[in-house]
Amino acid sequence: MATNTHLGASPETPHAGDELLTMTEVADIVRVPIATLRYWRHLGSGPNSFRIGRSVRYWRTDVLQWLERQSSHPHNTR
Repeated sequence: MATNTHLGASPETPHAGDELLTMTEVADIVRVPIATLRYWRHLGSGPNSFRIGRSVRYWRTDVLQWLERQSSHPHNTR
């Protein structure tokens, strides 16, 4: 019989203890309209996201890391 381990972070569960966010919550954090998040998902250029059933979710740490990358490497403006 297999032994269950505690829910601490391990390589198999990198997001243990992390928080799932909705598109509305991410839009509030990033301060963009939800439509912009949808467009970024379409382009594949926004924060990492995934579906649970019909709902789109984001890990909080992924959103914050994406924001940090954006501020560290801003795109050139035209």
